[in-house]
Amino acid sequence: MKRTLSLLLCAAMALTLFAGCGPKNTNESSSSAPGSESSSSAGSSASQSGSGGESAAFTQPKLMVLSGPTGVGAAKLMADWTYAEEHDQRTPDGKFIVIDSAEVVTDNTEVAAALTNGDADIAAIATNAAANLSVKTDGGIQVLAVNTLGVLYILEKGNTVQTMADLAGKTLYCPSNTKGGNPEHILNHLLEKNGVSPSDVDIQWLTPQEITAKLTSSDAGICMLPVPAATALMVQDSGVRQALSLSEEWENLGEGPLPMGCIVARTQYVEENPEGVEAFLSAYEESIAYMSDPDNLADAAALVAQFGITPNAKVAEMAIPQCNLTYVTGKEMHTMLEDYYSILFQAAPDSIGGGLPYDSFYYGVG
Repeated sequence: MKRTLSLLLCAAMALTLFAGCGPKNTNESSSSAPGSESSSSAGSSASQSGSGGESAAFTQPKLMVLSGPTGVGAAKLMADWTYAEEHDQRTPDGKFIVIDSAEVVTDNTEVAAALTNGDADIAAIATNAAANLSVKTDGGIQVLAVNTLGVLYILEKGNTVQTMADLAGKTLYCPSNTKGGNPEHILNHLLEKNGVSPSDVDIQWLTPQEITAKLTSSDAGICMLPVPAATALMVQDSGVRQALSLSEEWENLGEGPLPMGCIVARTQYVEENPEGVEAFLSAYEESIAYMSDPDNLADAAALVAQFGITPNAKVAEMAIPQCNLTYVTGKEMHTMLEDYYSILFQAAPDSIGGGLPYDSFYYGVG
């Protein structure tokens, strides 16, 4: 389901930017208000006086986010837009909004299509999909920030799974919309590192609805789900428990953080609107900070439900602490993603476009 939200723009800062291109081979170095739907014309621009009195103008970016964890961080930004619609385009703290429009969609393919055809300028997407899309667009996409770390969990109705090795010989239900993406590669890597061949696990790819039906209608079962789907299942059936956090399993291997979601932008937009990118990133960082603050949990959950990012506020309130929201940019982002992409390249080169991205793929690194 898509929700189109119009948002009008804000603060600007200048930045020198390096454009990107395709992959490198592995031998190279490497206060909330209720929401409402509205629309505004694409390609609008904003002008605002900076702290030094100088004026900056830029085209307002069209934002697209995924429902689920990668969309959670933007909920406060969307709520601020709602407030601004009624208060002369200003947020509760007096700032201008930094987005022209936004959509919440359900699949990475929708985001990729929108970035390719220009229907989105900035978007949340899975990290492997970002690298792959950069290759397909010949460097037309740059990654701005990592926004979500690991959100995958092994759930069980029963008590037979305590370690990854315990999955050997068992049936594991996995969401079909994640096959070929980050979740499948992460699962396979963790199984192999724990001495289990993926072929020794009966992995059945089902829709999340089918997985829920399987576990709620039986006395036993094991599945892999991301939040908030994992949270929703545990709310629906109290007999389902969290057996393993794949983020913890990943870190136990010494692999470092598990970057699963990121914010990307069209390279053309970045080159033409550096102030717009910086204005967005500043506001987005504040939005993530708000959504991550435990003191804001109830209000944040209401916002997430309001914009259809989770099924309801109850699920959102339980899921947000497990969403692993983060904001990582620059060289730290480059290191985190390149380490992760190196693992994906060894496991499934095609998942990231056949090679590690060039440094120019990483915004702010040159």
